Amino acid sequence: MAQSKIWLSSPHMGGNEKKYIDDAFAGNWIAPLGPNVTGFEENLEHYLGDGQHVAALSSGTAAIHLGLIMLGVGAGDEVICQSMTFSASANPIAYLGATPVFVDSEPDTWNICPNFLEEAIIERLAKGKKPKAIIAVHLYGMPYKVDEVNAVAKKYDIPILEDAAEALGSTYNGKKCGTFGTIGILSFNGNKIITTSGGGALVTNNKAVKERAVYLATQARDDKPYYQHTEIGYNYRLSNISAGIGRGQMEVLNRNVNLRRGINNFYRDFFKEIEGVTVFTEYDERYFSNFWLTTILIDADNTGGITPNKVRLELLNDNIEARPLWKPMHLQPVFKDAPYYGANISEQLFNNGLCLPSGSNMGKIEFERISIALKRIFNNL
Repeated sequence: MAQSKIWLSSPHMGGNEKKYIDDAFAGNWIAPLGPNVTGFEENLEHYLGDGQHVAALSSGTAAIHLGLIMLGVGAGDEVICQSMTFSASANPIAYLGATPVFVDSEPDTWNICPNFLEEAIIERLAKGKKPKAIIAVHLYGMPYKVDEVNAVAKKYDIPILEDAAEALGSTYNGKKCGTFGTIGILSFNGNKIITTSGGGALVTNNKAVKERAVYLATQARDDKPYYQHTEIGYNYRLSNISAGIGRGQMEVLNRNVNLRRGINNFYRDFFKEIEGVTVFTEYDERYFSNFWLTTILIDADNTGGITPNKVRLELLNDNIEARPLWKPMHLQPVFKDAPYYGANISEQLFNNGLCLPSGSNMGKIEFERISIALKRIFNNL
């Protein structure tokens, strides 16, 4: 009999999600507005603190799209984007007819490199194209080098769109990720630290920006008794049903963060005696990662030829899901003609890295299965 699947990161319910959904049905709030939407936004605003305002949206991608619009990005503009990220960070640049300019990672946090960022800005300025925004990502929940990257952005007066899709619950110097940019975004996709099934949010410290985001996300309908539109809008608001799931999930966010950090400790302990395998952890005490996913680097020269893909396939044979790191955007066929600045650090990470099962709902049985499989792979019985 086949063993059940151990997923990379599956939804982990807390118990009260259905209560909020039932309340929505009881009140007939089956729409992209209602008490759960308002309540979920308030939950997030309270959690993030620092006077933040939150607009709940249908996806993190929608939040990036609206965020770029808020920052004035349009056709013919250039937007700097971290290369090592999920495609949703970069695709909205193309939605607007703008050009992505990709910047490599640095090896400490795997996020956008401040030095290559400045190099890119200087060269784009020399070509007469000042970037309209910088998309900086907290990869796998690890905060980017906030002080250094934000200092470069401030020096050249370029706003940061902070992609915290993977980093709800992470902090830098005690401040929540999602609150460092001119605009921040969150994701609540099914595999994230908390989920609304599908969903996202735009984060801002400017109430007027939130109100405009909500306006654009609801088809940009003018304040008239009839349907009048003076600009293009979008159907990007989160449903009241999905927001109900989110309200229940907010009650267990801290639990999920603690569990995922415990999973990272499990892998660190497992691999501490295995040559050639490094578990990705915080650079220094300023960084606090939610460890949405625990990732490793494998040096095949020191593992007897064991590669990330061999580990992935061997785990798959045991019905355990693992996944390569994000393939950098500058290597994607769809962006092959986009400018790129770096030294192929993200490419090396992609070639040598692997994401391991990290779901907060894993228990003793899952840990034992993973341990047995990894011991067999690395001949460490």
